[in-house]
Amino acid sequence: QVQLVESGGGWVQPGGSLRLSCRASVRIARIHTMRWYRQALGKEQELVATATDDGKTDYLDSVKGRFTISRDNAKNTVYLQMNTLKPEDTGVYMCNADAPFGALADPDYWGQGIQVTVSS
Repeated sequence: QVQLVESGGGWVQPGGSLRLSCRASVRIARIHTMRWYRQALGKEQELVATATDDGKTDYLDSVKGRFTISRDNAKNTVYLQMNTLKPEDTGVYMCNADAPFGALADPDYWGQGIQVTVSS
């Protein structure tokens, strides 16, 4: 199984920045797509960003130009750099990964979630 551990969340003022990290227990080069989701209290889950093994990225419209997803294969870690944070970015952020290439089963995997709070 793949374990995903998030770090880097916390409280920040509007306009500030945070960098979330998601460290995987396997080589992320063997995972096609890694993703960041978020969910605000009482709201539906949103897909924030995706990053494929071949370098393709995509973003939720509301975070385009502010957030950057990246993959560091040497560290088996996916990052979400979040700049110009807004109160509406507040929520629990969750790392998600496809099963590694060659896995017998093809579930996806989730981290535990990490809180991001943007407020004055």
